[in-house]
Amino acid sequence: MKELLSEIKQCTVCAQHLDLGPRPVVSGHIDSKIIIIGQAPGTKVHASGVPWDDASGKQLRKWLGVSDEDFYDAKKFAIVPMGFCYPGKGKSGDLPPRPECAPLWHDSLLAKMPNVKSIILIGIYAQQYYLKKSAKKTLTETVKNYENYLPNYFVLPHPSPRNRFWLTKNPWFDQEVLPKFRETIDSILSK
Repeated sequence: MKELLSEIKQCTVCAQHLDLGPRPVVSGHIDSKIIIIGQAPGTKVHASGVPWDDASGKQLRKWLGVSDEDFYDAKKFAIVPMGFCYPGKGKSGDLPPRPECAPLWHDSLLAKMPNVKSIILIGIYAQQYYLKKSAKKTLTETVKNYENYLPNYFVLPHPSPRNRFWLTKNPWFDQEVLPKFRETIDSILSK
C-alpha cells in the first residue's frame, strides 16, 4: 500500500491540464474500514495537502459524527477522491474532477484494502462512476434512495457550504438519512 500511495503522489498524468500543477491528495491503509470517495481537492486542500481540510471537511466530519483524530486515522478512513488534484476554476465553482484518476488508480487502491465495510460516495461524480446504471437521474433522487445501495455504498450530497440551499430544500436528509448514516458509521468503527 505504501508503494502504491507513493506512486500516486508522484503522478503527473494530467499535469498539463492543472492550473496549479499536480499535488495528488489521497490516503489509505491496508486496514481501512471505510473509504470516502468525493470529488477533488479544492484550493485550500491543494495548498495544505491534507484531505478535506476545509469547510466541506468540517461539515463532513460533523455528518460522520467523528473527531478530526478519527477522521484522519487511515486505519478507519481511506480518502480516495475521484480526482486526486485540484482541477482548476470553472464558471460556477471548481471544475469537475479530472477523468484520468479513477480509471487509473481506484481499482488498485481498493484491491489493497480488503477490510473495507462501506464506501461513502459523495456527490454526483462518485455516484455515477460507482453506481453506474443504478444511480438515479439526479443526485437528490439517488440520495433519497440511499437504502438501495446499502451495505456496500452510502450516498451523500457534497457537504460544501455551496449546498446550503440543497440542504434547506431537502430537510428529509437531516431527519432521515443522517441518523442512519451515523448509525452505520458508528457500527463499523465500533468493531
